Formats: sequence, C-alpha cells, structure tokens
Amino acid sequence: MHDLNWAQTDFTEQSQAFAEKIFADVRLLSQSPAPLTGVTRTSYSPEEGRVLKYLSDVCCGLGLQVETDPAGNVWGTLRGSDPELPAVVSGSHCDSVPDGGNYDGLAGIVAALCTARWMQYLGFSPKRDFRVVIMRGEEEGLLGSLGMLGQLTEDDLSRRMRSGSAGPTLRELLTGIGVDPAAVSSGKHCVDFAKIAAFIEVHIEQSARLDNAVTDRVGVVTGIRGLIRHRTIQAIGETAHAGAVDFPYRKDAALACARFSSRLYDFWQHELSLGRDLVATTGVIRTSPSASMNKIAGECIVSLDARSLSAAELNLFEKKVEAILQETAEETGVIFKTDPLMRIAPVEADEGVMKKLETSADILKIGTQRMPSGAGHDAMNFAAAGVPFAMLFVANRFGSHNPNEYMAMDDFLNAAGILARTVMDFDR
Repeated sequence: MHDLNWAQTDFTEQSQAFAEKIFADVRLLSQSPAPLTGVTRTSYSPEEGRVLKYLSDVCCGLGLQVETDPAGNVWGTLRGSDPELPAVVSGSHCDSVPDGGNYDGLAGIVAALCTARWMQYLGFSPKRDFRVVIMRGEEEGLLGSLGMLGQLTEDDLSRRMRSGSAGPTLRELLTGIGVDPAAVSSGKHCVDFAKIAAFIEVHIEQSARLDNAVTDRVGVVTGIRGLIRHRTIQAIGETAHAGAVDFPYRKDAALACARFSSRLYDFWQHELSLGRDLVATTGVIRTSPSASMNKIAGECIVSLDARSLSAAELNLFEKKVEAILQETAEETGVIFKTDPLMRIAPVEADEGVMKKLETSADILKIGTQRMPSGAGHDAMNFAAAGVPFAMLFVANRFGSHNPNEYMAMDDFLNAAGILARTVMDFDR
C-alpha cells in the first residue's frame, strides 16, 4: 500500500485510536466543574489555552513545523515537495461555549491532524504544504479568524469576555497571551492568504439531517447562509385591565408580537413550498418586567433571525417583515419600533473544491450529500480573504452547544478520510 492505493478501512484502522485519545485528553483538560457534564473552554480562557498547548504539542509530536500567528492562532505545517505553491489548509477552532459539547470545532482539528499523520504513515510527500490551523475565539464571534484579517473592531476589543461587568476585556486577554491588539485591528491581514490554495474545514453538523440519513452521513457544504437580524422589535401598545377592556378597544402588544411571529412563519412555509432556501426564528418574545396575568401588555419585544444562501431571498424577506409589521400595527393599534437591521451576506463554497471532496468520497465509497450551513464558521473569513473554501459536515446526534453532543467515530473517520484523500490528491 503506497501513496493513493489505500481504502477507508486502512485509514480507520490507523487513525481511530489516535483520534479517540485526542478527544478524550481534551475532554479531561476542559471538563466543566461538577455537577455540569460538558466541556468549558471559552474564548481566550485558561482552559482554551491549555487545550491549545496540548494540540500544539500533538503537532510537534507529528513533526510538523509549529508557529503562532499574530492573532494567537497556531499553525502546524507538513512540508510539501514544492513549498513555493500555495498550501492546502485545514482545521477549526479549539474553544467551546460554556458547558458545551466536545466535538464542536475540535473535530475539524483532529481530522486535520489525522490527515497529516496518515500521510506520514504512508511515507507520502504532498506536492503542496499541508497546514493544520488551530483557531481561538470562534464562539465569541469568529474572533481568531477575524484577527487574522486585522478586522477586530474597537467594540470587539472593549467587550467584556466573562460574565459580569467586571470581567476582562478582549484587549486585556489578547495582551495577556502576547497578541498586539493594534495588529489585529489594523485592517491589514496578519496572515498571507495568497499562500493558501484552499481551506477545508471539517465540522459537526449542528442539526439532525445527517444523523437521520441511513447511508449519506457526510455533508458537503454548499455555502454558509447569510442572515438578517433584529435583536429587538418593540411593540408599544396600552397597558390596561385584562377583564375590563373589550377586544375592539385593546392595543395589546403581546398579541401584536404573536401575530407578527405567526405571519412570518406562514411566509417561511410559503417560500419553502417554492423550493427556496430560508430559515426564520423569533427566538425571544418577552413582555415588560411589570407584566402580569390580569394586565393587557403595553409593551412586548420580539427578536428576528432569518438566514438563507440567497441574498435575493434575504432581501425579499426583509421587505416582507416591513409589510407584516405595518399590517399588524394597523390591525392591533400598536406602534412597532425596530433596532438597526444586522446583515451578513451569504458565502458560497468553491465548486472546484467541493467536487474534489466528492470525488474522494466516491473513491473511498463513502456516501455524501450536499447541504447548506446555517451557522457561521471561520471558513467565512477565509472566503472574505479570497481563499477558496469548502466544508465537510459530520453527522451529530442530540444537537450542538450542549453536553450531549455526540458523534459516531465511524462518521467522523469517514469525513477525515475524505479530507486526507482530497489533500493527497489535490493536484491530480
């Protein structure tokens, strides 16, 4: 068995124990305090730092050339036969949400490490450098990869990073690990993205589509959905006695928010019936602290988060939101006030890199399906720097951002095998 003459069973046999040890070690390094059962390695915390050091040591143990970029992310490089060519890069983030799951982010790093180790086991020298990247701070807004772009803002740097108003700022945490805040907010790239041919990120799926599939349990991501978001849409009505005011005379803010939400969901279902890509969520609905059972709500707040791979669909949805707000206000007598709309454009994965992944999967006899990513990922910032990107999703049970996050090793190793085959076969 030499070079590309290998099967997925060979990769699994050589990689499973290696991957399982890393997952177990990192879990121990970042176990949440009892009685919590998940992992806690929040952005730029000591726990994240310990995990970063451990993963750096794994890179060193594999003989990779290890360095830290000006934003605090770690890179491990396996040299290719022609280091002048732009490198293929793979990896993900090493932080987690508080009391989260162990595989979010970490799976992508371990898949990249398995790829480097497999090439060394085979004695295979890639034509291009293969670089493993271990990024920080993804869960707090893609901070590590934004830092590579020099795109952290003053608001980012001034943000308190721990619960409570007395927590350290991001600026203080970055300074504490040797990162110059001026460098990561200069507007200039801290990393030479022109030397990257492609970025491929393996990540657990954060939904249930793949886990419900019988065979095609690896996702080839077609793009990352853009979003429009209102954190607060405020309905202002009139507080009054619940028993005394008849329906025609009410200005019920809670009813107005409920109608708004219901009509948005009706429109969402209509768009889905036309085959359009859209998800919409009104995740927060709350009345004022003084609300009670026997009062008509004079104020209510609802949030809105809508996502799509299509910029045109997001534009259409934005207009529909405005129309529904106006219609609902006229019906209920309330006034709606909205905060400024937040907008993030959708990002398309590179078709050429996606096809390389699918070709590798076909060779290894691993079933895949194309699908969008609804969540944001560091890959977006590589795309913003002009780097072609693709992602592989691994089937995940019990959701994400919670301690019950679960990934079958066979599913993970299938995705890692596709990554390894693609890296080795990148220029063929």
